[in-house]
Amino acid sequence: MSLEERKKMARAEGFARRRQAFEQQAPGAAGKLSELLAGYRSVPLSGYMPIRTEIDPLPAMEEAAAHGAVGVPVIDAAGQPLRFARWEPGCALQDGPFGARIPQQLAYFEPELLIVPLVAFSRAGGRLGYGGGFYDRTLERLRARRATLAVGFAFAAQEEEDLPLEATDQPLDLIVTEREIIEV
Repeated sequence: MSLEERKKMARAEGFARRRQAFEQQAPGAAGKLSELLAGYRSVPLSGYMPIRTEIDPLPAMEEAAAHGAVGVPVIDAAGQPLRFARWEPGCALQDGPFGARIPQQLAYFEPELLIVPLVAFSRAGGRLGYGGGFYDRTLERLRARRATLAVGFAFAAQEEEDLPLEATDQPLDLIVTEREIIEV
């Protein structure tokens, strides 16, 4: 089986586990993320606007916004790194590519901590995303400039022991689930 076939199968399994966890989630799923971010007050960070069955980081992002710059990713074009626009609770939003909402006023900045959505993760810091490579390109670019922390945020059910990864896949530094903070 080719690497692409293995990735396709792993994504299908990850999406199924994520959907089930999303449907069964209890309130407060972002509690551990808030706990982690409290140790990074005033560090510029990017979260994301959840789509489909992604775990919702917005409660933690709202708390973090009281202490420093918070943004969300903006997709400019396929094959390009992400850019990050400042976000504040209650700011006016518009539809962006792939159904993710972005601020109407695009004030760009570079975060030092990225909360990264995913389909599946491994405790070793592996991340399987949607397949567009946006976060891999972005993390590579940011990490070439300065230390940049990648925090995967997912339901615990999205954990996979053995992910099919490529050399270009950027590792996560930490993983946060609704249950725990995993140091890689």
